[in-house]
Amino acid sequence: MARVIEFGQGCDIPAARLRPTAAELRGLAYDAEVKASTDHLYADVKDFITPMEWPAVAPLVHHINKLKKAKNAVILAHNYMTPDVFRLVGDFRGDSLQLAREAARTDAKVIVQAGVHFMAETSKILSPDKTVLIPDLRAGCSLAASITGADVRLIRQRYPNLPIVTYVNTTADVKAECDITCTSSNATQVVEHIAAKWGVDTVIMVPDEFLARNTAANTDIKIIAWQGNCEVHVKFSGEDVRQIREAHPGAIVLAHPECPPDVLEEADFAGSTSALSSYVRESGARKVVLLTECSMSDNVAADNPGVEFVKPCNLCPHMKRISLENIYDALVGMKHEVTVPEDIRIRAKAAIDAMLALPKPKVFPKFKVGSGVTTPVELI
Repeated sequence: MARVIEFGQGCDIPAARLRPTAAELRGLAYDAEVKASTDHLYADVKDFITPMEWPAVAPLVHHINKLKKAKNAVILAHNYMTPDVFRLVGDFRGDSLQLAREAARTDAKVIVQAGVHFMAETSKILSPDKTVLIPDLRAGCSLAASITGADVRLIRQRYPNLPIVTYVNTTADVKAECDITCTSSNATQVVEHIAAKWGVDTVIMVPDEFLARNTAANTDIKIIAWQGNCEVHVKFSGEDVRQIREAHPGAIVLAHPECPPDVLEEADFAGSTSALSSYVRESGARKVVLLTECSMSDNVAADNPGVEFVKPCNLCPHMKRISLENIYDALVGMKHEVTVPEDIRIRAKAAIDAMLALPKPKVFPKFKVGSGVTTPVELI
């Protein structure tokens, strides 16, 4: 039986209870000014932050927002950020390409990337005259790390007559060696466009094998794929979905196309992060399963309070390196600045611009789901 321990007069409070918060370590207090400027925001994160925790969070939120004004800075918050970052300090929210586009449009002089390193590089590629900061240099990406520019040059030597499409989830060096970029929103459109432009029936896609396989199921273009993957989405399986359905009858299962094809075979809908959010908002579904990163589920759930969410999610350890504390530190110390060599930036921008020149879909494209969506592809 568990023991109940009460603290009363004469009882020493454990040392852990006296440990200063991250805000206190930075000399930030939950004073009247902070309370007045932030308490109305608590409702946005009440399902994530307890009332007891709020006085430790609010000072960081307040002073980050003050620093943004003082330094003419904006924070780009990716969908996978925790709700405190995403909802309380993020000026622009979305997927990596949406954020980079906003970075290029904003008049701000400083961009803080609340995301991972390749996203900060993409912002710098599109906004070379702005200072781009990433709060933690260790915020990498397993998918981006799976391939290098040197790898792409070797692929080009092996397949000199085929175009190379790169997912935007890659480094600037990789983008610079490719012909065009794509996102999970427009992968099929990009593949079909570049194949027609080159007059070929086969296209190379890097680095995500599963995005390539799932794209192949939606087009007659043959695809040769690199064998990279996202460590968050690769963990899901078709068996997971079957078990979830058994435990939650009637739930609608939504999957990201970075998941293995057997997951899409069992899902009800598959699409980009934006498409998943749109589906939840517009479909009328009352109970959904989001097969993606945990904070994405938290953020979509906050926007759809009438929907019950089943969250068999996986955490991205790299995204979780970004916090209110190191965002504050980044703005105070103007660190860590992300740069891209100009020759690489120009070539990487050409690949991005080739994609941006395509017509924007009027509706979010979806991937095929259900039996038979697994399509053979050649692997490099």
